[in-house]
Amino acid sequence: MRLATFNLLHGRSLTDGLVDPDRLTAAVTALDADVLALQEVDRDQSRSGNLDLTAIAARALDAPHHRFAGALVGTPGEGFRPLTGDDDGHGEPCYGIGLISRYPVSKWRVTRLTPAPVRSPVHVPGPGRNLVLLRDEPRVVLAAVLHTPYGTLTAAATHLSFVPGWNLRQLRQVVRALRALPAPRLLLGDLNLPAGVVRVVSGWRPLGRRPTYPAGEPRVQLDHILGDRHALRRLPPITAVTTPLSTISDHRPLLVDIG
Repeated sequence: MRLATFNLLHGRSLTDGLVDPDRLTAAVTALDADVLALQEVDRDQSRSGNLDLTAIAARALDAPHHRFAGALVGTPGEGFRPLTGDDDGHGEPCYGIGLISRYPVSKWRVTRLTPAPVRSPVHVPGPGRNLVLLRDEPRVVLAAVLHTPYGTLTAAATHLSFVPGWNLRQLRQVVRALRALPAPRLLLGDLNLPAGVVRVVSGWRPLGRRPTYPAGEPRVQLDHILGDRHALRRLPPITAVTTPLSTISDHRPLLVDIG
């Protein structure tokens, strides 16, 4: 079983700045993941051709089970409002996360996380070292109960805040929320935190320790696949951890093979 998490940067290539559905398809196909968590995912956004990026990725993996969970309606960095529920945002541009599975899903669960109440300085790529104060975005957790060759397990995708301290609070919230779902439990996503901090704060075990950001010459691991220590022994051992360079995004995907 291959687990993967990938911050898509809404499918944009750093080479030409474009979102090409064929290039996105090829990038996801190359991952060959059985369970894939996606972050920075667009649906019906003009900047990404009004595409449903989660659906494109699911087709690329020939995965029949997938879901997009919007965190906001509008466009990050421009005007947006929090998504109020699963029925909100239809017919409007949305932004959030996705979870894709080749295995049957018996239950989906969405948990919403509030944004930090303060703006935070963030480095913007470009000439020089540019710091801008950004308004935080609402976040969301998308969990699925899967029926796999190794039995029932819970896999969850998320993308935590970039605001220091607030992302720690959100990580604790995520761990508490997932306790209500069946073990073994896995958390996949861009947590905007280094691996050591993630391990200490969550109490969960990192299944792969590799730098993932920035994509060209990764120096820090922001993208993680964690396992709840309770019942993790029910899963087979890890056989490979890789972070291949992709043709899209400013992050590298993180792949963990088990069994």
